[in-house]
Amino acid sequence: MPIFLLESALPNGVQRTEIRAALDRLAQAARRWNAELIEAQVASDHSRFFAILEAPVEDHLRHAAREADFATALIKSVRLVGQELEEARATRATVDYVVEWNFPPGLTMEAYLQRKKANSPRYAQVPEVKFLRTYVCEDMSKCLCFYEAETVEDVLRARQVVEAPVDAVTRVENLDA
Repeated sequence: MPIFLLESALPNGVQRTEIRAALDRLAQAARRWNAELIEAQVASDHSRFFAILEAPVEDHLRHAAREADFATALIKSVRLVGQELEEARATRATVDYVVEWNFPPGLTMEAYLQRKKANSPRYAQVPEVKFLRTYVCEDMSKCLCFYEAETVEDVLRARQVVEAPVDAVTRVENLDA
């Protein structure tokens, strides 16, 4: 089944319990539309979130988000790179940082995947950072890379070592803790 990225900005001052309740509503609504919430990463300042859902079609997510009264800024079909879906489910609570890279025009999926395969072994040069996975938008507009790390500086150093650009870095918190 296809997977999708659902992004949204959150209202100022929203509390952790409100975010958790909203994500629970989204997960319940998604199930009614034959979809499943795989993971949700929420910025530590509660300004935005990134949710990954599995669904038969994009419209099912739009319906589920509407039912859950969940404002979405973006819904895009994505490809998971670096882990299998079950691994992503199992390690969703270990994510510390999400790195966004907006792809340059003309970059193809094939070229991106070749580049990733060639450069990924260099992560070993930064052992304090663990690359977990990447979600690549099928339209090649951007990708989100998920990391386990202590500091943003470590993540940025790892990105430099693998020669991967950074457009934004978001510290995330585990809402299940």
